[in-house]
Amino acid sequence: MKASSFRRVLNLWPPFLFSGIRVQSISDDYGEAKVVLRLRPWNRNYVRSQFGGSLFAMVDPFWMLLVMHQLGNDYYVWDKAGAIDFVAPGREDVYAHFKLESSVVDELRAAAASGEKVLRWFETDVVTANGEVIARVRKQIYVRLKPKAR
Repeated sequence: MKASSFRRVLNLWPPFLFSGIRVQSISDDYGEAKVVLRLRPWNRNYVRSQFGGSLFAMVDPFWMLLVMHQLGNDYYVWDKAGAIDFVAPGREDVYAHFKLESSVVDELRAAAASGEKVLRWFETDVVTANGEVIARVRKQIYVRLKPKAR
């Protein structure tokens, strides 16, 4: 699927659509994505800042999706683990930028070539428009070469 079409599908996906999450861009090669979480009355917590679940949801699938599209159909790619560190209250729109370097994709291919599972951590900061860090998110991705490709 073309990245521009995939971006539109993600923006209509109910968990994103109803929580104020918008995928701003996905590069044609699936090497980069930009996401925004708009602060709305329905995604504020009790103290009127961004709801933590929405902050995690805005970054949750992107490392897996980028790795999956970069590696292709010969690999299993799954989310294995995740962690979030809330640094400051998000009292405005917040942004996340994902950039998957081709050297990392090459490392994953080489590490998975034997058919063994590969686990790799990826990190993303959630920031305001001014660059203030609101949250730091870590996602662990599982990669394994499918049996038919070994």
